[in-house]
Parts: sequence; structure tokens; C-alpha cells
Amino acid sequence: MSIRTTLQHVLAHEDLNFLLTNRLPRNTLTRFLGWFSKIEHPWVRDASIATWKFFSDLDLSEAKKQSFTSMHDCFTRELKPGARTVDPSPEVLSSPVDAIVGAHGRIEGTQVFQAKGFPYALQDLVGSNEDVQDWVDGSFVTLRLTSSMYHRFHAPHDCTVDHVRYFSGDTWNVNPIALKRVEKLFCKNERALLRATLAGEGTCKGQRIAIVPVAAILVASIRLHFLDVLFHLRYRGPQAIDCNANFVKGQEMGWFQHGSTVIVLAPNGFQLQEGLHTGSRIRMGQALMRWLG
Repeated sequence: MSIRTTLQHVLAHEDLNFLLTNRLPRNTLTRFLGWFSKIEHPWVRDASIATWKFFSDLDLSEAKKQSFTSMHDCFTRELKPGARTVDPSPEVLSSPVDAIVGAHGRIEGTQVFQAKGFPYALQDLVGSNEDVQDWVDGSFVTLRLTSSMYHRFHAPHDCTVDHVRYFSGDTWNVNPIALKRVEKLFCKNERALLRATLAGEGTCKGQRIAIVPVAAILVASIRLHFLDVLFHLRYRGPQAIDCNANFVKGQEMGWFQHGSTVIVLAPNGFQLQEGLHTGSRIRMGQALMRWLG
């Protein structure tokens, strides 16, 4: 058995995995990696990317460029033009990211689930000052990004983002092991709420959705194209920001400075695309949810 396989087996042990990825000074380590990943020295860059490849299935064949200035530059890489196909149906919300489908289903009143037996309230996720009526008895999908995946997120439909709310929080690991152990984990971590109204053609025009990027240990900080601000653990600017940003389906909205999870909230009438289930791998642009009215 190779060293890589042995280490992967060790890290797969739930108790040890949880200990190593959560019982450490999470925010301090996250800030350190944020600094370290931006070092542009060739030796640091090459050693960092090589270590990253050793512990993951990192594939850079679809990257727009093959030469990177730093590990951070590699992490936030763009894709080659045409690397993803966006579902054109006006009744479909396409996936905003490359991801693994996590918890999903109906929102029971205002109750959502991060894992079986671990519910949380919409208000805890998006803030007590936010109106959640659009998503009462609606649907949700949790999309988990692994470290090796493409980490930019895109508009799931023609839409207008009119409101953003940022939450500076913790940086718990968001892997399935932690989600089964830490209650209301997504509501504790750093995250942002993006409220959007659907536009374009189709009978779902005018419906309100939400995209909630959630950070995690070693992978905090969120950048949005339409706001001239970097959301990070030490951000002290306005928490709620009104805006008027128009997007076409598949257009890039922003990126994680590193990466984590995206939660999509949709009103009653949307349901998960047939054939998807917990554990399914999905690419940005593929059908995620379908409007049935």
C-alpha cells in the first residue's frame, strides 16, 4: 500500500478526521493559509501545488492557464472557454458550481436539514432580519466543493441580484463527518446571502431564489464581481448591501478565495432534477432544479 493510500485511509477514520480538521485553531490556520497560499516564490508555489496533488485528485487539464504565480492563483483558476455546457431550459436552475450533492429536499416550513437529524432554521442561515417567506415550504440543495474542484460560482438562471448579506463566523470543516456532529454548522460559519429574482423566459420568471456560499477551515473569503469588497474573517464593513447586478445564466458571479459549500434556496414549485441524489457529482451548468409550478 502506498504512502498516499495509507494516509487517505487514516484520514478516513471519522474520529481522527474530525479531530484533525476541527479541534485545531481553525480561524488562525485559515488566516495563515490565506497568507501562505499567496506567496509567489516558485519553490513555495511548486511545493504547495505538489502537496495538494498528492492528497487529492487535482486535475488542471481544464484550466484556462497552466502556469500559476501561487497556490492561490491555482485555487481560484478559471476554466478554458467551453469547458462547461449550461442547460438552456428556462425552467431549469443550473448548478452554480462543480460539486457533490449533499442534503436536499423540501423546506419544512422554515426548517432545513444539513444532515439526517440535524435541522436548522432558515432565519439562522440567512439572518433574523431577512424575510424568508419566498422559501417557506420551498426546496433546497446543498452543494459541497472538494479542495481540488473548480471554485468559481455562476448564475443558475438569468437573474438580478438585489441584496447581499455577509456573516463573519467560524470556519468548521463542512465535510459529511462534521455535518453529522456539529449542529447548525452552516449557520455558524462565515457565509454570504445573495438574493436574486429570476428573469428571462419561462414561467418561473419573477421567482425569488437565494445562493448562500459558505466558507470552511482553510478555505474562507468570498469575492463577488459586482461588489468592490472582499468578504473575509476580519471584514468589518456593512453587513447588508443593496445592489442591482444583472446576470445571464451561467455568467460568473464570483469565487471563493479558497472554497467550501454553496446552498441554493428556491420557492415552492422547484424540485431537484430527476436522477440527482446525495453523493451525485454535478458540474457547473448542469440541470440542478426544475420548475414544475
